[in-house]
Formats: sequence, structure tokens, C-alpha cells
Amino acid sequence: MAPRAGDTRWTEQTVELIRGLEKVLGRGSLFAYLVHMTLRIVEIRRVLKPTGSFYLHCDPTASHYLKLVLDAVFCGQGGDFRNEISWKRNTSHSDAVGYGRIRDVILFYTKSLKSTWNDIYQDYSAEYVEQYYRFKDENGKRWMSGDLSAAGLSGGGYTYEWNGHTKVWRCPVETMQKLHDEGKVYYTKNGVARRKRYLDEAKGMPAQDSWEDVQALRSWHQEKLGYPTQKPEALLERIIRASSNEGDTVLDAYCGCGTTVAVAQRLGRRWIGIDITYQSISLILKRLADKYPDQWPQIEADILLDGVPRDLASAVALANRRDDKTRKEFEKWAVLTFSNNQARINEKKGADAGIDGIAYFLLDKETNGKAIFQVKSGASNRATLATLNSDRLREKAEFGFLIAMDLPTKAMRDEIAAAGKYKHPLLNREDDRLQVITVAEILQGKRLDLPMARADAVKAAAAAGDADKQERLF
Repeated sequence: MAPRAGDTRWTEQTVELIRGLEKVLGRGSLFAYLVHMTLRIVEIRRVLKPTGSFYLHCDPTASHYLKLVLDAVFCGQGGDFRNEISWKRNTSHSDAVGYGRIRDVILFYTKSLKSTWNDIYQDYSAEYVEQYYRFKDENGKRWMSGDLSAAGLSGGGYTYEWNGHTKVWRCPVETMQKLHDEGKVYYTKNGVARRKRYLDEAKGMPAQDSWEDVQALRSWHQEKLGYPTQKPEALLERIIRASSNEGDTVLDAYCGCGTTVAVAQRLGRRWIGIDITYQSISLILKRLADKYPDQWPQIEADILLDGVPRDLASAVALANRRDDKTRKEFEKWAVLTFSNNQARINEKKGADAGIDGIAYFLLDKETNGKAIFQVKSGASNRATLATLNSDRLREKAEFGFLIAMDLPTKAMRDEIAAAGKYKHPLLNREDDRLQVITVAEILQGKRLDLPMARADAVKAAAAAGDADKQERLF
């Protein structure tokens, strides 16, 4: 609570809250999760600008505890609670015991009372449209009746005669004439002018704290990538439009498949995305490249990647970390970087049958060819390639790629020659069935070159460990 310069300041409220939660919950998984989130919430608040906003998306499992944490972190330091938003993500859900769980919670806080805010509008519900926009013109356009009288309004109006009626009107006579000429005035049986307010010209309803108009992603939605916690772009667009302006910076501290990044890019915001797995970074880069093919070279040039190997020493350091999860990250980095983010990662740990990734290419319009990848952070030899070739034959793959630290020896080159060449049935080209690529070559820019390579096979790539009940920080 008394930090050195540059360190994070913990408020007394936050410290006491965590102590109290430990007594109530014990040191179980929920308490560990809340401590994990508190650490990150404190840091995110620290880097927010005074005009910044914070959104936390979760489900009702722990939203009440998280709200206490946010109250302690934000409200105890001049911030403010703004909304608890309910997002209806399913139309129905069947639970074994209890009512169907169909909503998530989005908690909205600001760092100060001077936060950025832009009015956001929701589409009217079908029921609202039927009730209020019940008139149609000759072209089938819906409109509602609007009062042009200013009687009773503060500020007064304009007194003049129109169509035989002298009244206090909401607009000057010039505006009334313009509305009449545009066909936006209709007359009651008594000849009193009223305004036609067309549905297609309406902004909609000011956004409320119950969001039922943003549909969760379904299998038929084109933006769906198969990522287990992927959010619809419409959800992030509403949040980003409301709480930032063009040129502002949007931070997603758990960026997953990059929905926040993609929307921020589209809306002209700067962005920062953070994730622990290289597969997420790869998926985001591919998503941006696919979405903005013309602008991608400039976007890529502007992106700064931190925590990703940039030279052989950092690649070796990543490969030699002791925990298995991090070694898996080296495999993901090697396969996805070499394949230009087109391969699919084999998520099995341990018993992966010697296959770390798979990429596909077309043999003809209806048939796929297959290439398998194996990554070795240690020494490789002829037996390594022989095993890879055996795996290739078992998997009925046309190609086997070994990503290794060292150049192939003469014995390994002989094994490559023994495996023979593959000739594509539609193209006039032959390639070695077995190939060795070094990490140094990948760092120097060497990339996968498959005949008639498929670029759409990664869509179902899902990151392991993301199916947790508590979802994402935006």
C-alpha cells in the first residue's frame, strides 16, 4: 500500500477484501481465480488514462465477487461504477437443475468521472416497431406519428397559422414548409399538421443495460473461427464506439482470437492485445491478414510483437524452458510461423503420435492433400527423419516437414532422397516428400510453399484451456 516509485499501489479496501474473501471461500479454485483477476485488474486500472473505461465480461458464477473487486479497485480511487450489463447470449438453454442460464454479465467501470462517452443506439424490437411505427406510406416505408405542436414545452416555440390552424409550433414556418414539401407532414381529420417520423431515419433506442439484440455466434456466422470463447464483433463494436474515439487506444488483456483487435482496427483505434499462447497471436495475425488483404502489408509493418522469438538465442530459450506447456509454445511458434499461420496445431500433449501440426493443400477441386509437421528442439538424426516418414505414411500425408535446430546431416539428406519426390497431379512441379527446415531459416523468413495450399483450414483452430466458465477481460 506504500509502493516505491513506478510500482503498483494497492488500496486498503482491495487488500482487506481479498483477506475477507479468503475467509469466506477458503483457498480453492474460485479464490485463486479472484486473486488472479484482482492482480490484473489493479494493473489495468494503473495504465488506464483518466478518460478510460474498463469492461469485464463474465458469467454469473463469480460476477458478484468480481463486482466487489472492481468496487474496491476503481471506486476507492476516484473511479465510478457505471453499469451491470446483461447480455442475452442464448435464446434457451437446458440445465439439469435450475433455470436455463442464457445471460452473461458485462461490468462497466470508469477510472474517473471524466470518462469518454458516446451515445449508442440499439435497434428497436419487433414489438416496439409494430406498436409505434404502425403506419406505412405508398412505398411500404414505416412511420410513426410525431407531434409538431410546442404547447407545454419548455423554451416555447413559434406561433403562426398553418393549414387554417394558429398554434405554437415546434419549428419555424420555413422548416414546416420544407417538411411539407418532403412529404413528412400528414394532416388529421381536423387538418392539424403532424410529423411523419420514418423508421429508416430513426437512430434507434438509446442503449439500455439489457442487450438482447446482439446475437451470440452460431455455426453459420461467417466471422466464427471455432474459438471457444469468441465474442461477436457487434458486441465489441458497441463497447468500443461508446467508450473511445478514433485514434484512442484499446487494450484487450486476454485477447484470445482477437475480436477486440479486429474491431478496433476497423473502427480506427490503436490497439494492444495480450495473450499467453502464440496460437492466439497467430490466429489474430491471420484474421487481420484475411480481413484486410490490401492494407495488410502496412498493418503488419505497424505491429510490434513482444514475447515472440526474434533471433536464435530467444528461440532456443523458449525451446529449453522446463515446463511442458512452454515447450508446446515453441512448437506452436515454429509450426505457425513457418506455415504463415496456415497450419493447424495438434493440441494433444505427450501422445501426439509424432505430429505437431497439419496443413492442407488441394489435389483437385474436391480432394485434400496433407502435410504433417514435427518440431525438434534437441538433436535430430537419420532416425528422426525415418520416424517422421513412417508417421507420414501412417497418416497418408504427401509431405513430412521436420523443423530442427541444426542443418540436416549427410545421413539425413540420404533419408530425404530415399523418401522420393511428390508430383502434384495438376501442376508441373515436384517436391521432396521429406523436408528439413531449421529455426534459423524460419527467423530469416523462410516459409512453407505447398502446391495449391489451402488458406481456410485454420478456421476451426481452438486454443486449449479456454473453455473456463469465467470468460474474457475486454
